[in-house]
Amino acid sequence: MANITADMVKELRDKTGAGMMDCKKALTQSEGDIEKAIDFLRKSGIAKAEKKSGRATKEGKAFMLIEGKTAAMVEVLCETDFAASNEKFTGFVNGILARTMKLDGNGDITEKVQESEKENLVSIIAIIGENIQIRRAARWETAGQIGSYLHQGGRVGVIVDVEGDCDQALLGEICMHIAAFRPQYICPACVAPEVIEKEKEIAAAQLKDKPANMIEKIVMGKINKWYTEVCLVKQPWIKDDKTSLEKLNPNIKVKRFLRWEVGEEL
Repeated sequence: MANITADMVKELRDKTGAGMMDCKKALTQSEGDIEKAIDFLRKSGIAKAEKKSGRATKEGKAFMLIEGKTAAMVEVLCETDFAASNEKFTGFVNGILARTMKLDGNGDITEKVQESEKENLVSIIAIIGENIQIRRAARWETAGQIGSYLHQGGRVGVIVDVEGDCDQALLGEICMHIAAFRPQYICPACVAPEVIEKEKEIAAAQLKDKPANMIEKIVMGKINKWYTEVCLVKQPWIKDDKTSLEKLNPNIKVKRFLRWEVGEEL
């Protein structure tokens, strides 16, 4: 049996626009022969959108749906803003959301959604006439509360999962804060030790002219300042930069958040 590598899967995806799992299956069936794999996909009807698959998809929207303790968010890309505003495109994505809510999973389920929507994707490409890609998808279940926010008509989508004393107004403000300030982490404890060590090395390298007994104290000061830039609970609050979320309401526990911006690097 041929060894199917990630590079082979990527090459087949680039040539056909088919999903990753379909490409793996086609390569397995063809024993690693790319041309035979393309034929397999064509015969399966999966590569119908082949001619459009190479077009750049720089537009699109993030969409979300919350029902009680469950939420779904998907990012779907297309070629033009016109298509992203099309009722058929919107209806297609809303259908994805409804079906995603019924899938198993509590977190990133991108591959599962891409696999389950492959036939629907081929159909909508034929209808709209543009390359369309499901870029990422998430489904959450929570014992707490889930808040959401769409900015610029869906160019930025935010969902957040919290526990504790948090009313709907504050939950909405947390989402808007995340959209505006782009935190990378929830709190200092959420930052990987190797990331902190790297920041310390960078800070220490800037202090070569300082006495050795002062460097550690200054480095920790710089790290604490860095936390206020990258950690959600420590950032200057969106409605009052003299405070922060952890000071504003220490009884809130932010369990996780997503901030997706259409077309951003992953």
